[in-house]
Amino acid sequence: MLSLSDLARTPGTGPGPSAGAGSGEEPLVRAVDALLEASVIGSFSVVGYEVRRRLGHWGEPPRLDGKVVVVTGGSSGIGRAAAVGVARLGADVWLLGRDRNRLDAAAGLVEEVGAGAGAHVAALDVADAGAVTGFADRVTRSEGGVDGVIHAAGALLRSFERTPDNTERTVATHVLAPFRLTWLLSPLLRKAGGGTVVTVSSGGMYTQPLDLDRLEMTEADYDGVRAYARAKRAQVVLTHAWARRWAGDGVAAYAMHPGWVDTPGLATGLPGFRHLRWLLRTPDQGADTAVWLAADGPRRQAATEGRSAPSDGFWHDRRARAEYRFPGRRRPSGAGAAADEDRLWDWCAARTGVGGRHGGNPSPR
Repeated sequence: MLSLSDLARTPGTGPGPSAGAGSGEEPLVRAVDALLEASVIGSFSVVGYEVRRRLGHWGEPPRLDGKVVVVTGGSSGIGRAAAVGVARLGADVWLLGRDRNRLDAAAGLVEEVGAGAGAHVAALDVADAGAVTGFADRVTRSEGGVDGVIHAAGALLRSFERTPDNTERTVATHVLAPFRLTWLLSPLLRKAGGGTVVTVSSGGMYTQPLDLDRLEMTEADYDGVRAYARAKRAQVVLTHAWARRWAGDGVAAYAMHPGWVDTPGLATGLPGFRHLRWLLRTPDQGADTAVWLAADGPRRQAATEGRSAPSDGFWHDRRARAEYRFPGRRRPSGAGAAADEDRLWDWCAARTGVGGRHGGNPSPR
């Protein structure tokens, strides 16, 4: 019987870099992928990454020469790895983060690997509404369009915190900040034609349903792990809302989960995982699917295979994944799902002051 390490060394005959939609794959590739996904540990750990990239024959994502990509959380961890990854493909990168010294160091890496690509830094807290608005104005003045936004900023906070505007910090950072920034940059994404929004979510969202009444926790009932998982679930629903509104303008919106990644955030938020470091992915491995999505991997792969192109979904290891694993977590489908997205949109709009009811499109500035 083959072991996982044997499978990792077994050559596959899959369709190149994506293996994302499963079309054209060998039965062995599909079977091993399904086995890993069902195991959870095999899927989320470095084992899943190493096996899948070998069996699927992952290659370099499509080039991004001349493209502009904005990356939040770009100073460390998955965000920095994603910034370096898109720069390696030729993108011009804007990096956002709170620590200027770490941002400058990340920008140095971006410029080192990028073939002529530039690196621009903006030291700010994405939960600061005024700072984000100022950043969006700066990008609008500087760029004719934005081809990609990667939302990687975030943290699992063990204790309750408020932002200066009195919002619980987990929901402010993971939900309201991406909503605000994406809305402000949406005219540039639509002008670019074919822009992508990628949100680094988490497999932790499987444990929670979307429940707007409990999304923003109070100090009295705060639980960091639960707050994080609820916010990550909301990110996936918000991704569908973006895709539904802007697909006609050529904008795709994807959520992904990176697996279990050895980052500073994991060390502080879930320190118990550090005892399992041999199972953890590197930040580069965790960022791989985010980079591939930002390079429009799903739509470009679909075009080469002559099939309809996905413009949203929840992705892991370059494949669209189920969004629900447990009973009682599932949202309604069809019109019910759209209504859920509208309610979340309006909830975010009411708290950020942007987006309007159900989200009409802002005009390019």
